[in-house]
Amino acid sequence: MVAVARTVGGLEELDDAIRNAGSSATLVPLDLKDTAGIARLGAALAERYRQLDVLIGNAGILGPLSPLGHVEPKAWDEVIAVNVTANWHLIRALDPLLRQAEAGRAVFLTSGIATHVRAYWGPYAISKAALDALARTYAAETASTNVRVNLFSPGPTRTGMRAMAMPGEDAMSLKTAEPVAAKILELCRPEFQETGKLYDYGKGRLLSLQPPA
Repeated sequence: MVAVARTVGGLEELDDAIRNAGSSATLVPLDLKDTAGIARLGAALAERYRQLDVLIGNAGILGPLSPLGHVEPKAWDEVIAVNVTANWHLIRALDPLLRQAEAGRAVFLTSGIATHVRAYWGPYAISKAALDALARTYAAETASTNVRVNLFSPGPTRTGMRAMAMPGEDAMSLKTAEPVAAKILELCRPEFQETGKLYDYGKGRLLSLQPPA
């Protein structure tokens, strides 16, 4: 396992959990806005492992909650850079390694707000809609390969980002991240053959993203 996160502290906490579970991980501190760093990561993985079984695109930031006309350009650029562009760079760097695996799997975390938009959530909603299109495109381009690409919408979950978005909400009423992570892993297994789909955790089912031919 290779874990990538922006801060060393976050990685160390994850590493402790992984070790307590009896496993180990390679820790890579990397801000995903560092696109050259993503390219270096891809090259290092290619040299060391020759292939990549699973890619989980989980990085994301909330951005400002304000009218679109009040969003500062720097804040807009940062949301798009992390939520969309970084995932494209991950695909660009890691697609060859996923294709080398017997059953390459890619899962990108999205949000229901990509389709059920609401006022003042513009940068986040728009970035997630773009991520959905990115993943669907990648799924279509790899449909005849051993790579399967899907989206995962966790719904309301007890996370730091959720607390920022909904400061008055009772966090204890929300599900924790553990059952969500377990469901994501199901989409990463070799026997999972669906591609170009969205798994909605709240509805407990796969949803087709492509219109009928």
